[in-house]
Amino acid sequence: MVKDRFDRLLVLLLFTAIIALAVLLAVDAPRGGPHGSGLDKAMEREMAYQARVSLLQKLYGPVESLRQTGNLQAALLKLDELARKYPGEAHGYILQGEILRETGALAEAVASYVEGVRLNGEYVDGKSPLSRRKEIRQLVDEGLKDIGVRAKSHPENRSLAATLKKTYYLQSRLAGGCE
Repeated sequence: MVKDRFDRLLVLLLFTAIIALAVLLAVDAPRGGPHGSGLDKAMEREMAYQARVSLLQKLYGPVESLRQTGNLQAALLKLDELARKYPGEAHGYILQGEILRETGALAEAVASYVEGVRLNGEYVDGKSPLSRRKEIRQLVDEGLKDIGVRAKSHPENRSLAATLKKTYYLQSRLAGGCE
């Protein structure tokens, strides 16, 4: 089989390539069996969810306590302060929507919920620990009933049409729609 130097060189290169490939496969092999890495990722994801929930409870705990005592204006002021400190945090928008809904400002509540859901879709996911699916469903039902009737009776009112469009957006997200 091995007749001259060229054949020996090719055989040596072939063995070197096979050994290098075996070393690469051994280094990249998943640890913990065939399902180990999937379980590790699921556990990491769950721990990240728990860490996020505890952070949100820590940050927005004072707002929740103000809201539960009925001091809604102070809760909105505290939310405004937190929004300046943590811009782009979806949970603040969701809480603001809940408070605005309690005060009767339905259009503003819908806008706030829409902003929160656009920033973080976990609020419409029923399996998420952050889920506000029930509250959003109630808001959509209330919005379609109230805003829908007013928008039909005043078709020239653009702000009502925009709020109705946002309500439809929330409804589509509840139904499983994407952006």
